[in-house]
Amino acid sequence: MAGAEGHVEADNAEAIITRIEHKTRKIESLLKQYKPVEALKTALEGSPPMTRDERCKSANWIVVHRAIMAIKDVDGMLSSLDPEYYDILMKYLYRGLSTGDRPTCDQCLRIHEKLTVRAGLGCILRCLADTVNTERSTGSCAKKVGSF
Repeated sequence: MAGAEGHVEADNAEAIITRIEHKTRKIESLLKQYKPVEALKTALEGSPPMTRDERCKSANWIVVHRAIMAIKDVDGMLSSLDPEYYDILMKYLYRGLSTGDRPTCDQCLRIHEKLTVRAGLGCILRCLADTVNTERSTGSCAKKVGSF
């Protein structure tokens, strides 16, 4: 996941957008089948490689947001979610909180509380300290959190 990859060039952004569109169709199918946890796992998998292209970051956020908002049983979701996803999910929760949208913030806070209990404070610290991967997946969580 790390920084040796460099930033993706603009011409590769279209390929990333295409992959996100494919992921969106898969997630919508899972949500129609009432499989929100599988939809969330799919949304968190393969976050866009390092890119400064805001379209890529925003497109992936929309996909993750859709899955996050479909979660009704947070405890059940966290029990089913592999720990490898905890840090990634935390980053997206902070992105959701930065939107200021009331329903999104409410859902993100519900998940944040239970995720912190399950994953510990280290999950928050890794999110805030990981500027390389944070920039990559959410559009600089650390900067947004600092603006609260």
